Amino acid sequence: MNALQTVTLLTATISTGLTAGVLFAYACSVMPGLARSSDHTLVETMQNINRAILNPWFLLPFVGSIPVTALAAVLAWRGDGVSALPWIIAALVAYVVAFAITMAVNVPLNNELDTAGAPERIADLAAVRERFENRWVLWNGLRTLAHTAAFGLLAWALVLYGAHSSANA
Repeated sequence: MNALQTVTLLTATISTGLTAGVLFAYACSVMPGLARSSDHTLVETMQNINRAILNPWFLLPFVGSIPVTALAAVLAWRGDGVSALPWIIAALVAYVVAFAITMAVNVPLNNELDTAGAPERIADLAAVRERFENRWVLWNGLRTLAHTAAFGLLAWALVLYGAHSSANA
């Protein structure tokens, strides 16, 4: 069971870190760059990004982190990782909060932006941008913090698990 525990906790940590990294990239580069762009550019770019991101390379770690982290918690509880268990549970909670923000705020904003239509056909691009940009950026920042916290908590759980495993070897 030690190998399964190790692989599961490591996989949860990596997939959570990948997700935190993607959202951090939006927070510190994509959205600030688009903030300097025209209404047309922001709307068209975000519509294209929102369609492109729906792919297995993003969705596997984004959605898969939840069951893998939950499995890591179960394996820690039933195995040698009890010292890491509170940290894994805290990471799972932080990740679920971030996931909930995404599903409750960012995805609906993405969908609203998409249903606005092609930028060339939108009569008031400034209004579409106004309804989208600031709210999306705010909630992306919050979910980035939650995903990053989940990553940090899992990294610490991995350290504790490794220390426990080494002591018992």
